[in-house]
Amino acid sequence: MGLERITELAPFVKEGLQQSLRVAKFFCCVHVTNAYLCTFAYTVGPSMLPTFNLQGNLVLAERLTTQLGKVGSGDVVLIRSPDNPRKVVTKRVKGVEGDVVSFFADPNKNDEQRTVVVPKGHIWIEGDNIYKSNDSRKFGPVPYALLQARVSCIVWPPEDFKLVGNKVL
Repeated sequence: MGLERITELAPFVKEGLQQSLRVAKFFCCVHVTNAYLCTFAYTVGPSMLPTFNLQGNLVLAERLTTQLGKVGSGDVVLIRSPDNPRKVVTKRVKGVEGDVVSFFADPNKNDEQRTVVVPKGHIWIEGDNIYKSNDSRKFGPVPYALLQARVSCIVWPPEDFKLVGNKVL
């Protein structure tokens, strides 16, 4: 009696295992895509005005450029915050290693400009809105290892859809 019952359930068990395997494969593909190819991120805040909306935008960011070391001046990037490693911020690359970068030390107070040479293995990042941005002007050059991805386009809301290209600095 027990053996008959098991053979009756075998097709259902087999189907359940096959479906579980399909779901596992799907989530593996999602993970690999998100970790190594591209990801979505939600940007919010005033630091990248007018490029991004103050209320927030959903952006598509690709990871291959950063992994190949091809990020250049003008690219908008997702980067692990040097101040708070739990946060990923969106900023524009103003200089890569070896570049000489001039910037306003504190644009809210005066027009004092400073100049730095970006050290090897680092980048200089700034928000498009220099009056409301926590960036390299505060914490200095950022190690290249903190780069997460390069922003390709804004995908949401639909009225803000556009490619995010290199801004002439």
